[in-house]
Amino acid sequence: MTTALRARPRVEGDWLFVPVPRPAHAPRPHRPYRLFCFPHAGGDATAYTPLARALAPAAEVWALRPPARGGRLGHPMPASFDLLVDAVVEALTPHLTGRFGFYGQSFGALLGYEVARALPAGLRPELVVAASASPPAVWSGADRPRYTADELLRLAGMGELVEGEAELKEHALRAIRTDLDVVATYRPRPHPPIGSDLHTVVGVEDPLLTLGGLDGWASHTRGAHGHHVVPGGHLLATVDGPGPVDLLTSLITRPRAAHQSTTE
Repeated sequence: MTTALRARPRVEGDWLFVPVPRPAHAPRPHRPYRLFCFPHAGGDATAYTPLARALAPAAEVWALRPPARGGRLGHPMPASFDLLVDAVVEALTPHLTGRFGFYGQSFGALLGYEVARALPAGLRPELVVAASASPPAVWSGADRPRYTADELLRLAGMGELVEGEAELKEHALRAIRTDLDVVATYRPRPHPPIGSDLHTVVGVEDPLLTLGGLDGWASHTRGAHGHHVVPGGHLLATVDGPGPVDLLTSLITRPRAAHQSTTE
C-alpha cells in the first residue's frame, strides 16, 4: 500500500470531502493536480473514493458533499439551482489554487459546468469533464424525458446497491427527489463560451444517453473539446468502480496545448 493510500480521508468545511489526501510528510516537488468531482442526482461524495485511489498520486480528488444526504442529512438544499451554484462557488473559491479541473456525472456534470461558468475568468478550471449528461439547453427543454426517482434509481444502476435495504433505499430516493426538484428550476442563459477545455463522456451501455446526445456541448467552450465513449453504464465512477481513469489521467497529465478536438 502506498503512502498516499494510507492518508486518512478528511472534510474541508461542509462542502468538500478529500478521500485520499496527500500526506503532510510526503515529498512536495509540486502540489498534485486537484480534481473537483460533482456527484450525480442523489449521489454523495464517498462514491468518488475508488476514483481518488486510482488517480493518486498524480491527482487529488476533492468531492462535493451535497446537502440533504450522508453526513449532511440535516443540511437543507438551496431552494433553486442558481442558489446551489452560488453556494458551491463560495465553498470552492478558497481552494482553487494551482492546477485543477472539474469532473461531474449527470446532474453533477451540469452543476460542475455552471459552477465553472459562474467563477471569475481567472479562477475557472483548466478542464471540465461532463460525463453522462446532455448539454445545458436540454435540461430545461420541454422534450426532455422526465423520470421519477424510482426510475432513475433503476436506470442509473443504483437499485442493486439498496435492494433489500428499505431505510437505505428511502434515503437514496429522498436525495434523488431533492436533486430533481432543484434541477427543475434550472434555466440556461445565453453567455459567452468558457475558456476551459471541455470534454464529454458517455458509457457505451448508458440507457439514458448516447454519443449523439452529447452534441451541443462543444459550443460552450473556446478551449479544446472532445466526445468520448468509455466502458460502463450511466454512472461511471461509483463506490464499486473508479470510472474513466485512463481518460481522466490522459486529460490531466498532457499539456493543454496537446489537447485536440476529438471524437473517440
